[in-house]
Order: sequence, then C-alpha cells, then structure tokens
Amino acid sequence: MTQTEPPKIVKKKLFSPVWLLPAVALLLGAWLIVKGIKDAGEEITIHFPTATGIQIGKTLVNYQGVNVGHVTDIAIDEQRKGVIVTVNMNYRGQPFLKDKTQFWLVSPKASITKIEGLDTLFSGNYIALKPGKGDKRTDFEAVPEAPPQMPASEGMLLTLYAEDLGSIDIGAHIFYRQIPVGKVVSYRLDNADRVSISVFIQKRFTNLIKQDSKFWNISGLKLDASLAGVKLEAESLASIIEGGITFSSPKDSSMAESGHIYNLFDSKEEALGGKSFTLTSNDSHGLNKGSMIVYRGVAIGQISGKRITDKGVELGARIKYQYANLLTGSAKFWLAGADLSLSEFKHPERLITGPVVEFFPGTGPSKLKYPLLTSTPEIAKQKSVKIEIASSQNFGLKENAAIKYRNVKIGKISSVSLSKNFQQVNISAEIYPEFKPLLKSGHYFVPQSALEVKASLDNVSVKTSDLPSAISGAINLETDLKSSNKFVSQFNLFASQEDAQKSANKHLYRYITLNSSDAADLQSGSPIYYKKMQIGIVENVRWAKQNDRFDIKLAIQKKFNSLINNKTVFWRNSALSVDANLSGIKLDVAPLQGALKGSVSLGLAETASKLKRKPLYANKELAMAQATPIEIIFRTGTRLAKGAAIKYQNHSIGSVEAVRLNEDLNTITATAFLYSRFAKHFKRKDTKFYIVDAQISLAGIKSPETLISGAYVSAVPGQSSQSAHVFTGELSKEALSLTPKGAAAIVLVKSQLGSIQVGTGIYFRGIKIGKVDSYQLAVDGNHVRIKAHINAKYRQFINKSSRFWEQSGIKIDAGLFSGVHLSTGSFENILAGGISVVTEQLTRKDNALTENESFRLYPESRSSWLKWQFK
Repeated sequence: MTQTEPPKIVKKKLFSPVWLLPAVALLLGAWLIVKGIKDAGEEITIHFPTATGIQIGKTLVNYQGVNVGHVTDIAIDEQRKGVIVTVNMNYRGQPFLKDKTQFWLVSPKASITKIEGLDTLFSGNYIALKPGKGDKRTDFEAVPEAPPQMPASEGMLLTLYAEDLGSIDIGAHIFYRQIPVGKVVSYRLDNADRVSISVFIQKRFTNLIKQDSKFWNISGLKLDASLAGVKLEAESLASIIEGGITFSSPKDSSMAESGHIYNLFDSKEEALGGKSFTLTSNDSHGLNKGSMIVYRGVAIGQISGKRITDKGVELGARIKYQYANLLTGSAKFWLAGADLSLSEFKHPERLITGPVVEFFPGTGPSKLKYPLLTSTPEIAKQKSVKIEIASSQNFGLKENAAIKYRNVKIGKISSVSLSKNFQQVNISAEIYPEFKPLLKSGHYFVPQSALEVKASLDNVSVKTSDLPSAISGAINLETDLKSSNKFVSQFNLFASQEDAQKSANKHLYRYITLNSSDAADLQSGSPIYYKKMQIGIVENVRWAKQNDRFDIKLAIQKKFNSLINNKTVFWRNSALSVDANLSGIKLDVAPLQGALKGSVSLGLAETASKLKRKPLYANKELAMAQATPIEIIFRTGTRLAKGAAIKYQNHSIGSVEAVRLNEDLNTITATAFLYSRFAKHFKRKDTKFYIVDAQISLAGIKSPETLISGAYVSAVPGQSSQSAHVFTGELSKEALSLTPKGAAAIVLVKSQLGSIQVGTGIYFRGIKIGKVDSYQLAVDGNHVRIKAHINAKYRQFINKSSRFWEQSGIKIDAGLFSGVHLSTGSFENILAGGISVVTEQLTRKDNALTENESFRLYPESRSSWLKWQFK
C-alpha cells in the first residue's frame, strides 16, 4: 500500500540575517568618513627664517612628547626672507591653534654646561609649540628659540634685568644661602638693549622672595687682588661651570608675586650696598657726594648726598655692608681735614681731595641719624687697653702684628717673648679703646693663616691675608656664645678654633689611658666609636721609653659615662676587615673618617677585667675575650706569622698579633694575647710553648692542616704559683723533653745514633708503649744517650730484665745453604724505624725501674729473647 506524507507548512520569517550585511557596511562606511574627516586635520602655515633641519613628511610637530602634526610642504616666501612651512595639525593639535601660540624648531645643541635636544639625534629635528590664548589662527611666525616656560611643578616666575649675561646659561641655579631654590629658564635681549633673564622659583621657596629682594651674579670665579691681599671666591663648583644667581631678602619686606621684576647686580657689594643713615650739621663743611667716611685710615663708606633743611644741612651717608656691624647707637662722626702744625703735617692729600668724616664705633643698636661733630670726641682720644696673651708656641708673630675682629683691625701686638720657665710664649698686646667691650671672659685668639683654602661641592674659597699680615703675622679674636660680660686682660692663643673648642670642652670629657705595644695608626683627633657612633676622640699618643710601649689617651664624652666600667674593652679598627671561609666572605668597612685617621671602638665584655691598666686590643674578638698580652721568644727558623693561633689540645686559647726580629738576629719575639678565661693557667712561669708546623717524612705528614693555615703555637700549662708575661718557646714539641704524667723515664745507650730520631716509637709485642724524647752525645764522646719514656699504663711490663733493640727497616739474612731469611717490623718501622723491647721477668721490687734507668740498645734481637714469657 502506498503511504503519502502530509505537507509541512513553514511560516516565512519577516527578517533575514542576510539583511545585516548592508547595515554593517553602512555603519563602517560612516565611521570611515568620520575618521577620515577627523584625521584629515587642519592645515596651518609657520614662517621660519630658514628651512635647515626641516623635511617634508618627516619633521613632526610635538607637544610634551606627543605628536600633534607634521610638515606637508615648504615654500619660499614672496620677499625671499624666509620659508613658509605648511603643517597639517591633527585633532590633538587643533585646540592649540590660538593667536598667542608659539612655534620653534628643536635641534641638538651642546655646550660646556649641558646638552639640549639629545632625542633629536635619533628622531630628527622637530617643531615644538607653547600653547597660548586668543582667537583661532592658522598662520604663525616661528620664534628663534624656546620661550620661557613654567616648569611642571607650581612656583613663581620672575624677571631679572642685567647689563650683560655673563656666564649665566639656561638651567643655571638660583641659590639662597647656597641652597638651590630655582633655575634660569630663558634669557633674551629686550628693546632697551638690556638682558632680560626669566627665572623660576620652586613653590616651597616662594616665601623667600620679597619685593625688596636683591639678586646678584655669582658665576665663575671672583678674584680680588691688591696690596691688601688676594681673595679668590666661588659660590659652588656648579656655579663655576654653568653660572649662578643668589639673592638676599630683608625680613621686614612684603611678599612678592609671580612676574615681579628685579635688577641683577654684578656683585654682592653692589646689590647690598651697605647701611644708609643721615648726618646732621649746621654746615656742610666742604663735604660733597663721594666724600669718604674713614675709620683708622680705612675707607668704610661715603657721603651719598646732601640737602638743606630748616635746621641746617643733612648729609646722606652709607657704610659698606662688610662694616655695617660697626654702626652702633653710640657711634661718633666728626669732620677731619689736613692737620697742619709746626711739628708735623698730617694728611696733606686732603688739601686737594677735601675733608673726610672720621668714625668711631660704639655700642647698642644703630640709629637713623647722627650728629656730625667738628672736633675729635674725647672717647676717641682714650689710650689703648693692654692685654696679655699666652700660647704654646709662636705662630710667626712679630712686633706690630695686627689683631683683628671680623677682619677689622682692633689692635696690635707689642712684644713676643718666652716665659721664664720656657714652657709657653707670652704675647703683650694693645687693643683700641673702642673695642674694650670685646675683651670678655671666654673669648680667645687664633692665628690668621697666610693662605686658607676651603673646597667642597657646595663652596670653593681661597683666601690670603693682606701683605703686612703675611709678613708680620696676625691673630683673630674669636667670641664664645657662653662668655660672660666680665672684662679680662688675660687670654689664650690656640692653634685653631678646633683646639680652642677642645680646651673649652675638657670638662665635658672623661679621660682614659690605654696601653699598647704600638701606636696602632692612631693620632690626635682619631675618633672613638661605640656601635659605629662617635663618642669621643684620641687626645694624644705618647711613647713610654722605660718599657718601649705606647700610652694612648682617650677623651670620651661624659654623657656616655655609663659605658665606662670594669667590663669596658677597647680595640683598634681596621680600614677594611675581610673574614673569608667556606661559609662565605664577610667585609667590615670602617667609617671614612676612621679609615683615614685611624680609630678605636669600645665594647662591653661579659665578664669584668682584673687588669689595672686597660690594653688596646688588636681586634674585637680579642677585646671581647679580654685577652691577656704576653711575649714569646723563639729561635729564628719558623714561619710563624701575625694572626697565628695559640692552641691547647687543639682548642684555641689566644692568638699571635705581631712578630718581630730581635736585634741579635737569632731570635724573634711574638706578641700574643691569651683569652682571659685561660690566662691564669698559661701565664704561669713554667708554661711551655712550642711551634706546630707540618713535617713531611717517609712515615707521613705531621700536622698537615698547617700546610694551609700556617704554623701555630701550642701550649702546655705550667704548675708554678708564679706568673710571667715573657716566655721562651721551642721550635718543636720534641725539644721540650716533656715526660707524660706517670710515665717511666729511661735512657738508652748506643754507639751510633743511626736512624733513631725524636719521636721514634718503642714497641712491646708490636704495640707502641712509648717513644724517644731526645738524644745527646755522652760527656766522654764514646756513645749516644737516648732519652725516652714508657707510658704509665705500660710501665709494669718494663723492668731491669728488659732488653731493647733497634727494629728498623727490612733485615735480610741470606746464606748459600741456609737460604734467605726476611725479617721486618711494622709498616711504620719500615718507613721511620722503631725500637722493640721484651721483658724476661715479672716486675718486682728488686727489679723495678728507677728514674732514668739506663739500658743498652742492641742493634738486633737474640732468638732466645723472643721466647721469653712471663711466668
């Protein structure tokens, strides 16, 4: 039968996915149109004086490192005075197309102070821009160089005007008291033919800029040379190279705002100008603008102007800034001209130059007005104050040498002589009366250096004294803030301010004297550290002739008094300490000052020391162990070196710190330290010391570890109740002839020594029971006496019935009919030889050994001996 399948009715879809394709194409096309319009950018023109360094399609326009356009065309302008560069600005650069926007070409530039545009060496020249304000614009005139720009951080932009640029360059620092507070960002020549310098001040320093601030140039070196001396100054090493500007701001001036304009002076003297005041008089007395104000023959200021008032004449005056401190409330001014008399003629030059104003300083705060006197005031006629100055030595001072205060002469030296006991130098001096208030308790003098050089990254200063001071010498009065107002006439002259401070601060220190075998590379002023913090200095180092040792005096600040007790120990510091072993390498570097001058460290040991005088230990390990110093004398011929250990039963009990050859050339002295907990056992008078070093023979190698570590000293404790610190050592243990406790000492007699040597073993039935300790030729010279011992636990097997023979190497007995008989001892006997012993009878009282019992040493054994058995 035929089956038919009914038809399926499928509902037709209203939307086909195929229809999405044209919609997506439409959206993609629209996005491409928008993107094309956006990327098409906007064309502008920039006029440059030359197209050098600019290339079509390659030169970009950048802002803060971001590309905002590129050059599309270059054409010569109609006047042929430059080129017109067509630039396509993309969507990033279009917001910058304003009337005040500036463009310039960036190319690599190199100078002694810096390198600019270094990135263009790889990417090529590019055009930079500085955004401006105003209406939209599409044609621009390029500026010849980068305009001043405010750095990324907030701050203040100032303008300084100068007659010339000097050594100042872009990037030069602006200093305030030698601290950089800003930089020069640009400079240009303005229309008034002056140099305009734009500087940026960091925000945190803007409070230092006042409306009355004074700026001056500190670029390069400043040399002031005259008969008064030579003065070479530089603000810093950086300012020598790249130039620099510094400023001063009065405290009572109001704050300045960004954009303020100042003058840039050539020097500090021009900028600060000094201190201004007014002199009042009923007449000008021939004084004019420029007339000098003189103090003891030195021009310290001048008259700056004059005007008539209802009460007479007011003279404007100014004192140079370096003498401004002399202007006080009680200062006196008076008119002085040429002094003509029958006896003398003073200041004849004033007949031509006109009168001057003489000055006399006083006390108290300065005033704005002073009366001008017509004659010398009484106070200026007072006699000089006489004082006495004591010094440890004469620092080149002569009669009439100047005494100065803040580089102002305040007196002179009358005489220089030795004291009656020749222990010090006495200096008589005169101080001008106006400076009597400076003569206070606590003040002191220091010599003025003929040449003073100070150099650092922050400052370079080279100063010389004036010619008279360089010839006759000069001293400076130094004030102490802790001084009293009490007048004194006795003073001290110190070598330097540092020495003066040391003397003044003596009461702040506690003094301790250490004992050392050498000077430990220390000197006066070497620092003392506790956990690498300086707590004092070395006062002095003195050699003690009586014991050929050194006394080292330390000065430790009293605030660290708690560190000084019977557990305190001191050790010298090495500039570089290296501890290398299988577990790694440890480096310990001393502080720089200590590395240069030597230094001492302080520590606290676990136990108290019983030593009357504290020693200076060679290192921290010896100090913390409170090691006791000793000396051991050895014969020459050993390779003992500094650092060698002192051991007992293979345990370290000390170390050797120095080895020196003695004057007899036959012995050496090892300076060593014993750790405190072992010292009482090994400082006894009968303590023995000997050298342990590698010995190579057919029997093997003794002490092979010394092949790497070097020889060391082994010790045997003594029994004496007396102590000592100097000992005589031996080059080997065998040379000590030590008999173990309880051992039996015997003497073997032989016609020839043969192969017997110190250490040769003594064997009983193949077991080692003793050894040879030493040997010597008999008094009559007919035989050799060999000293040996039998260990305590074997001495019952040896008595007067014992027989000894030499058991060495290999013995061969060959005969024609008896054949060959080979006899050997142990392998050690074969290599090093040995002595065999056999005993016939048991030990009894009648055959027991006596001390140093003597036996014959036979060359070989007898067959009957080998059959002996105890019964």
